[in-house]
Amino acid sequence: MSALTPRPATEVAPGAVHVPGWLTPEQQRELVAACRSWAAGPVPIRRTRLPRGGVMSVQTVCIGWHWQPYKYTRTAGDVNGERVAPFPGWMVQLGRRALLQAYGDQQAADGYTPDTALINFYDGQARLGMHQDKDERSTAPVVSLSIGDTCAFRVGNTETRTKPYTDIELASGDLFVFGGPSRYVYHGVPKVYEGTADPACGLRSGRLNITMRVTGLTDPEEAQ
Repeated sequence: MSALTPRPATEVAPGAVHVPGWLTPEQQRELVAACRSWAAGPVPIRRTRLPRGGVMSVQTVCIGWHWQPYKYTRTAGDVNGERVAPFPGWMVQLGRRALLQAYGDQQAADGYTPDTALINFYDGQARLGMHQDKDERSTAPVVSLSIGDTCAFRVGNTETRTKPYTDIELASGDLFVFGGPSRYVYHGVPKVYEGTADPACGLRSGRLNITMRVTGLTDPEEAQ
């Protein structure tokens, strides 16, 4: 796979914006360090078991709210019963800066208050099938940050897991935001390109994907 030269921001579909190289190497290393801390607990990183018995190939840790198919809770009843780590204020600010970068709308950015993040780690064999992020009660955009190995990211449509879709490459430091008409697009990761990460990002191998979301939930222990 040839290296990619810096590219401008691209609107892949209405409301779906790709900003290459948005995170600096230092910011990437700081996020990797934070993710390693969260991966250790209080709810450790794990592979999520699906309702029909399958197990996802990506490893996931959550902050703010715990996600399991197909709901959010404050405690991880499917793991160890512990309450997940809180969603830090600096992540809220990062999400707002990301939204401003993608959309150029200061008012929308100021009003964006993510309260959860799903952090997925992909080894070279991990994949993520086409799916919608629709367990949130809010329609606020999803902010996605990539660190480590480059992946193929498939951006589909809102009606079906099949074509039409567009494949793009997400490299370390890239930002992807999907909201508005693209908030509920099907999307997935059909391939991770092993060995493409620059060690300066803080990862020697694998890919971290951090997706910030607004759940729209209040704080009962078992919001569903």
